[in-house]
Amino acid sequence: MTLKFAEDVAKCRVRQASWAQTPLRERLACVRKLRHLLVDRVDRLCLTVTQDIGRPAHEVLATDVLPTADALRFLEKHATRILRAKQISASMRPWWLLGERETICRRPLGIVGIIGTWNYPILLNAVSLAQAFVAGNGMVWKPSELTPVFAEFLHELFLQAGFPAELFVRLPADRESGTLLVEADVDHVIFTGSANVGRKIAARLGERLIPCTLELSGCDAMFVLDDADPILAARAAWFGSTINVGQTCLAVRRAFVHRSKYEIFLEKLRALGKSRHPEPLALIGQATQAERLVKEAVAAGATLLIGDTANAADDPPRFSPTIVIDAKPSMAICQEASFAPLLAVLPFDNDDELFAMNEACSYGLGASVFTGNTKRGELLAGKLRVGSVSINDVVVGTAHPATGFGGVRHSGWGVTRGEEGLLALTVPQVVTRRLGKFRPHFDSHDPALYIIMRGLLQWAHASRWRSRWQGFRKMIGGLRRFGGASAE
Repeated sequence: MTLKFAEDVAKCRVRQASWAQTPLRERLACVRKLRHLLVDRVDRLCLTVTQDIGRPAHEVLATDVLPTADALRFLEKHATRILRAKQISASMRPWWLLGERETICRRPLGIVGIIGTWNYPILLNAVSLAQAFVAGNGMVWKPSELTPVFAEFLHELFLQAGFPAELFVRLPADRESGTLLVEADVDHVIFTGSANVGRKIAARLGERLIPCTLELSGCDAMFVLDDADPILAARAAWFGSTINVGQTCLAVRRAFVHRSKYEIFLEKLRALGKSRHPEPLALIGQATQAERLVKEAVAAGATLLIGDTANAADDPPRFSPTIVIDAKPSMAICQEASFAPLLAVLPFDNDDELFAMNEACSYGLGASVFTGNTKRGELLAGKLRVGSVSINDVVVGTAHPATGFGGVRHSGWGVTRGEEGLLALTVPQVVTRRLGKFRPHFDSHDPALYIIMRGLLQWAHASRWRSRWQGFRKMIGGLRRFGGASAE
């Protein structure tokens, strides 16, 4: 760890102590200013993303800027309620805590480190940064090495919005800085990236007993049931597998289609794929992995419905939207997380077969269910081990500003965004207050205390009324003896 970085983190910790005492309304005023700056500087902001990773400005505006602005407004409107101290109801208090009052307060974690991602750089970085600041934390941010221009501009916007410079430590946008952050004096780390890197980060942080939130890869499934609209589902599958050129952790990767809807589903996909063309990807590894997955699947008996000769060797690497049909759950294309416009389609005959096929994949980020009966979709959602489920839609609903986002199994742990994401950047602190001077536990040596506790247990929890009444009498008798002993 460099001396300069260590000094910056130390200053951040000192500044965080005073920031945590800053009234919440003042912290939220910075959020409001940041939201307004997004509007005022939107053209330049979108341009930075275009310069870094080549995404068109209209896509950045729709998928990044607008959801971020809504998430910031959510904080402005609801953070006070979410972070407010909560009194425990007297109806929840056991008799042996009579005279006590309890409050659950939300305290900041301290310093939060964020190892950012690049595919939706505004939404996936700015929201977590803003939530951490609102919760009263200091920040150490390591931007993606693919978005250095964006990172510098976003940092500038946060400072212009009024967030203290000492509170916001920005590392260089390079791979080495990720290791630097993991070793830093931080209290929590949020990482968005691959499962392989996430495992290494979790292992190192675990050794230091530092908690983390891991937003890792996905290999999301779509379920097209026998009562679904196959045309709508096919359109969703095409959109969900090609959005952002497939560079989306929630992209549709596996489509399980009931055999009665299979041919219509494939026919629509063929029509949608007629306008396909090779698309640029951010990393050559994404294209070469996609090439391999397709070749292995075809060699193992799957069929190429849509796809061209890949161009991974181009600069930038390119990959055409590709659909493999009649795939098997055991194929790598249905097991690995990929970041290219790639979809595998699998037919199924009944629900038992469907669940078995889906469970073969170890990822659990998101899923979608297409059905003519939303209640049926909700029942299916309850059986899926994933972080989010969309019924008759894909991807878009996960950007709702009030909902948390996170995965399970190999897709990570913890939640960002929404109410749960804000609470995750705090620690609950229980503050208890005791009224009066009656403290029987201070005299735990008195034998009568056992009689009191034994009677209380029987009175409160015995299965029969007669036994409960006996317990009450026993408790009263013990209290009389206890009082007498105290008086002596």
